[in-house]
Amino acid sequence: MQKIDTCLWFDHEAEEAATLYVSLFDDSAITHVTREGDDGPARWVGFTLAGQAFMALNGAGTERPFTEAASLFVHCRDQSEVDQIWKALTDDGGQESMCGWLKDRFGVSWQIIPDRLGELLGDPDPARAGRAMEAMLRMRKIDIAALEAAADGTP
Repeated sequence: MQKIDTCLWFDHEAEEAATLYVSLFDDSAITHVTREGDDGPARWVGFTLAGQAFMALNGAGTERPFTEAASLFVHCRDQSEVDQIWKALTDDGGQESMCGWLKDRFGVSWQIIPDRLGELLGDPDPARAGRAMEAMLRMRKIDIAALEAAADGTP
C-alpha cells in the first residue's frame, strides 16, 4: 500500500473523471467506489494511474475549484503518447494552456511532457538548450520535432 495518496475533490464528477483517467494509462483501474446509499452517486472513488493510488471525492456545493497550483505531470515516451493523452484530456471542454499544460473538462491541471523535452533543455550546449527553451515557451502542446529543429537551429 502506498503511504500517501493524492485526493482530488470534485463537485459531482469524481467517478466520471476517474473513469476517463484510468482509460488513458496502462496499469490503471478503479479500485473501489463508495456510494451514497445502495444505488446513489459515488462519494469516494479509489483508483490507480500507472500503478499510483489516487482518491476522488464528490464534495458537491463546496465551491473549491482546482487551480494550477497542483497538477498531474505525465512523462510521455514519444509524440504519439503526447498527442493521445492531450486529445483525450482536452476533448469535451478541456482547455489548452502553454508549455505542455492543460486543464481537463473537470478543471484538473495536467502537464503532458515528453521525456525528450528534458533531454533538450538539459543539452550540454547552452545555445541548443536555449533554442529548445524558446521554442517550448511558444508552444501549447509540446511538439518534439519542432523542439529538435529549434535546438538544431533549423526553421
